[in-house]
Amino acid sequence: MNDKLAIHNEDESTTADEASSVFDLVCLSHLRWDFVYQRPQHLLSRCAKERRVFFVEEPIFGDEGEPRLDVSQRDDHLCVVVPRLPHGMSDEEVINAQRALLDQLFMQNEISDYILWYYTPMALRFSDHLKPLVTIYDCMDELSAFKGASPELKERERQLFERARLVFTGGQSLFEAKRDQHASVHLFPSSVDVAHFAQARRKLDEPQDQAGFAHPRLGFFGVIDERMDLDLIEAVAEARPDWHLVLIGPVVKIDQSVLPQKENIHYLGSKDYKELPRYLAGWDVALLTFARNESTRFISPTKTPEYLAAGRPVVSTSIRDVVRPYGDLGFVKIADTPQEFVAAIEATLNSKESKEEWLKRVDEFLAQNSWDRTWERMSQLIGGEVARKRREAAGNNISSSDTIKNGRRASGAGASG
Repeated sequence: MNDKLAIHNEDESTTADEASSVFDLVCLSHLRWDFVYQRPQHLLSRCAKERRVFFVEEPIFGDEGEPRLDVSQRDDHLCVVVPRLPHGMSDEEVINAQRALLDQLFMQNEISDYILWYYTPMALRFSDHLKPLVTIYDCMDELSAFKGASPELKERERQLFERARLVFTGGQSLFEAKRDQHASVHLFPSSVDVAHFAQARRKLDEPQDQAGFAHPRLGFFGVIDERMDLDLIEAVAEARPDWHLVLIGPVVKIDQSVLPQKENIHYLGSKDYKELPRYLAGWDVALLTFARNESTRFISPTKTPEYLAAGRPVVSTSIRDVVRPYGDLGFVKIADTPQEFVAAIEATLNSKESKEEWLKRVDEFLAQNSWDRTWERMSQLIGGEVARKRREAAGNNISSSDTIKNGRRASGAGASG
């Protein structure tokens, strides 16, 4: 394991209030930091400006002699932690190894005051022995509806609700589904780094692997999995062979052989987050081609505000958290059948609406939904819970001390009598 992460040292000028805010954050995630840059990375990279963050991923199995941790430091205060486990371990052995490695991480990095931040309730299987200041569940998806989800997931989520002091949800639909299951559920929908994506409004150098495609170009970036309506993509490509569909992102949980293959459909693979504005700058319309099924019932696509920040008009299927608010506000055209989708794209391409007026309305909306503002609001809630927990602990200590003192007095009185 690498050297431990530098520990915050309070100097003499640190006030009592500042000292009470010193704690680490340990995140337990089913997502990998380097997979697709999305909600966890946006939030926790901002958190790491204030305190140490340990992002613990699911294990990777290989030809390991013994279980071990790979720890990579990404900036001054953020570490990505990957358990490496040998093949052939039983489920119980995997859980025990993860628990032992987590304890090792805490010991070697002197993690004592900390909050636990969960993205998957399944992580309770190896972390339920920990005693954090505060437990937080950032529920960004209905994981139980995803392909390959564990049958344990719903029960584990119930257990996590019992432990969590705060529950954050990544969209309106999730908020409505979870708000009656916990006393402190807070809606924090998909936010956006406007400055990053607004680069696409300028003329940028065209990426080589996109430069040769004729216009109009229709683009999508994100994970290509069971949530994608592949039949819709194929139907649009067939209906308008003069349109070029550019699809960016990894293909996961589905066989690549099921992807529609047309001369005007282009799969460009994964791209770095920093590269996305260059691709967006060359698109005429951005697409949200999600199927309507159980796995998409609660999704709140982060790419919706990102497309808009890039100045791209958007056409989407009727995903609830896209319809509300983006469709209702006229920022996104909603269509479901191939015929409707083609018509919506044509209407977008031929729109006479003033681009400047549309962008002004978009920018006014997005200004209220930046990741900076979202993290600031989350941080205030977290700080309040940490302060409350510390007050409770201090009160318990005083009560215990008084009980001991009173016991001694009573004992002394009895002896003298």
